[in-house]
Amino acid sequence: MLKKTLAALAIGSALLTAGQAMAADYVVDKEGQHAFVDFKISHLGYSFITGTFKDLDGKFSFDAAKPEDSKIEFNVRTASVFTNHAERDKHIASKDFLDVGKYADAKFVSTSVKTTGKNAAGQVTADVTGDLTFHGVTKPIVVKATFLGEGKDPWGGYRAGFEGTTSFNRQDFGKQMDLGPASNNVELYVTFEGVKAK
Repeated sequence: MLKKTLAALAIGSALLTAGQAMAADYVVDKEGQHAFVDFKISHLGYSFITGTFKDLDGKFSFDAAKPEDSKIEFNVRTASVFTNHAERDKHIASKDFLDVGKYADAKFVSTSVKTTGKNAAGQVTADVTGDLTFHGVTKPIVVKATFLGEGKDPWGGYRAGFEGTTSFNRQDFGKQMDLGPASNNVELYVTFEGVKAK
């Protein structure tokens, strides 16, 4: 009886360990420039300014069989803001807005993942809730995410890719220059590939 119990415990432990081992760790492909954080914000309600951040990194753990167990951390260096206009970039980086000298980094750390179904292409979608730290303030946001796919790459690695969208009111993250209500909402689009850690 004791032998059977021990054997059952050993099998159960092995199965549990195998299940836990399925989630893989990935590093966001910064070097290959397969990661983007783009933003869109109204200019006085008359047009839109779009831009991106050139310097970022991140990591995540992911198992397609258990997407709810996924975790992600993304970091952006705010001084890398780029809107294709040098003087505007300088102004956005100033104390009026990003204040990059004081707040050099922005960060997103997930706290939960809830699958929401599949899109028309059959790709899994999810609500990724997490804490956004921006301009010295940390608040929860929800990213509408899509798992784009995974597989081997031509260089002997293994990749997984995602995209996501979210928005927030920039005035909720510390006082910044007021350009009117239309210019407070920031839309973000994120897409990236991660390379599985070896």
